[in-house]
Amino acid sequence: MTTERVQDAVVGLALIAVGLLLVLRPFGSTVLVALGIALALIAAAAGAALQAHRGGGPIAYAGAAALAVTGVVLLVWPGLSIFAIAVVAGVGLIVWGVSRLVSAARGGPAADRVADALLGVAAIALTVAALAWPGVTVFAATFVAGVALLWMGLARLYRALRGRTEGPARTHRAVRLTAAILAVAVAVPLAVLSVGLHRGAGEQPGPFYSADPPAGTSPGTLLRTERFDRGLPAGAQGWRILYTTTRDEGVPALASALVVAPETPQAGPRPVIAWAHGTTGIARDCAPTLLPDPLGAGATPGVPQLLDSGAVLVATDYLGMGTAGPSPYLIGQGEGRSVLDSVRAARQMRELTLAPDTVVWGHSQGGHAALWAGILAPAYAPDARVIGVAALAPASELTALARGLTSMAGGDLLAAYVLKAYSQTYPDVRFDDYVKVQARLPMQAMAARCLADPAVRVSVIEALLIGDGAYATDPTSGPLGRRLTANTPSASLAMPALLAQGDDDQVIDPAAQRTFVQAQCAAGTLLDFRQYPGRDHLSLVAADSPAVADLLTWTRARLASEPATGTCPVPQPAH
Repeated sequence: MTTERVQDAVVGLALIAVGLLLVLRPFGSTVLVALGIALALIAAAAGAALQAHRGGGPIAYAGAAALAVTGVVLLVWPGLSIFAIAVVAGVGLIVWGVSRLVSAARGGPAADRVADALLGVAAIALTVAALAWPGVTVFAATFVAGVALLWMGLARLYRALRGRTEGPARTHRAVRLTAAILAVAVAVPLAVLSVGLHRGAGEQPGPFYSADPPAGTSPGTLLRTERFDRGLPAGAQGWRILYTTTRDEGVPALASALVVAPETPQAGPRPVIAWAHGTTGIARDCAPTLLPDPLGAGATPGVPQLLDSGAVLVATDYLGMGTAGPSPYLIGQGEGRSVLDSVRAARQMRELTLAPDTVVWGHSQGGHAALWAGILAPAYAPDARVIGVAALAPASELTALARGLTSMAGGDLLAAYVLKAYSQTYPDVRFDDYVKVQARLPMQAMAARCLADPAVRVSVIEALLIGDGAYATDPTSGPLGRRLTANTPSASLAMPALLAQGDDDQVIDPAAQRTFVQAQCAAGTLLDFRQYPGRDHLSLVAADSPAVADLLTWTRARLASEPATGTCPVPQPAH
């Protein structure tokens, strides 16, 4: 066997070994991620150097050197973040891609020139996609690179065994051209899609959402009012307001809200419904008042009927959404205080005259917020006069919810919100302690997106790529588990409560909900628990849902001071 064939065999075996490593992705730390990608780059550089030695010229040597230098940088620079690893590798990939384009322009066989040009374009496009879409960089880059290296390794082994005869050379050239065409067909649309999906769905927070309240300003103080008409139903008028509230430990904060009233309000003080919206995200630009459909984004039910009755809706964004973060996602104190202080602030508006009593509504995350508002109201905001709480499919048993998110389709997206919010709020909860290294960057990226953004489709793809292997530690254990338990609204409510649950809900487990209701009954809450066969998480609050009609009837009874009834002990679901 000639020296050239021995070189092909050695490089081929190295490429196959590194390719298998990348495809299998046995990464437990960023150090191993960097090592795997570094070995891939160095192996690819060796292959490119051999090609340059056989006639590629100085340009081919430059491309090979770029890959080699990048690989060495990753080897000798431990401790890089996954995103930094992607950037370093991307630099080498771009240089190599440019070298392929230059090589294509310098001449040679037509098939080689076309393949070089296409590979150069694909390399640059893949780098753009990886940097614009960092959440899938680890998965896509390692897997695709692994497959590519396996192919290159097998091709070199084939060449070593058969020799450089004209037939195999033509076959190799044809396969290389085919691979280049496929690479461009995947990489270019991916780059265009990745960049395009980074356009948000709504506006960015502007000056309205920032203020410096005077020292000593009490929670629930109205700071700013602005007319608002986007996404409101016919016959409605609206305002967005900025007000003071508090985080855990009583730390002052700001929050915003939407106030919606009938265009022609009836005489006298109007009833107040405080609405706590469902999940829209946790980033500042995920606030409903910044989204194109502020009421639809949070699944607000029964708005036309509510306005027809003359009531006024006060819908908080929650602190940290619109205003400076972090968001108190499924964190009871921050959510509940945001709700209660929005009502206090709305009562200071000159444009409206509001009655002293409040009924709180909430769905999903908002159901959790509504329950906490009811728990906090007697001590924190007795002046809000909360006379009833209606929670629709609330996130109540948080440990059960967290356990379900680890296996639920798309659960990684909601889990990303929980982990990010809790790690930003509580010093003892560390994001990286609960997420495997290969899932950290995707889940951090998910947490930055709103559900209304076009880019949420990226989150769905990332969740599918992650599968059920995202978690390094059980999220119900350790500091996170203790914080989830502390934020479960387990205390009794001093006012009547309505809790509605769909029996086909795939997000909130109906069985876990019944367990929560049993605990509330045992604690002494006057609870009306209603179950709806055939209704899932969102259809429970759809316009045709019987739960919406029941909600309106129950609310009218509270505002009319009619005696409330409960359903304890907990009825079993009807099938």
